[in-house]
Amino acid sequence: MDTSLPHKWIATLTFGAALVAVFAPVATHAQEEMMRVYMDHARVLKLDRPVSKVIIGNSEVADATVADSKTIVLTGRSFGTTNLVILDQDGNAIVDERILVSIDEGNTVRVYKQTSRTVLSCTPNCERHAERQVPAASTN
Repeated sequence: MDTSLPHKWIATLTFGAALVAVFAPVATHAQEEMMRVYMDHARVLKLDRPVSKVIIGNSEVADATVADSKTIVLTGRSFGTTNLVILDQDGNAIVDERILVSIDEGNTVRVYKQTSRTVLSCTPNCERHAERQVPAASTN
């Protein structure tokens, strides 16, 4: 039984491995650039200078509260991505970051039944995870 691969396959596998080697760092780098916040959890951001303005791209995904002049509390409200821009008194950006709001994957179980999916939070007992409903746009 001949287990050797044809030369064409070896070249294709080598080229595929080279593509993975080239693009894998890009994908990893893109994930590192996002600030992660868990839904219904808060994250405290300590800044090195006073804040003048806080801007959230989509307030349905995340919310930011000014605790004091150098402290912002970022809260995940719904699944998704948005951005956070924090400006100083001169209008310079102190922070300009993308935010990913997700659930805490460490304590969840997913149950798939045909095409439906249920997410259970298991801390310590498993209960259905609160799912956010997007308000339907009114049609006039």
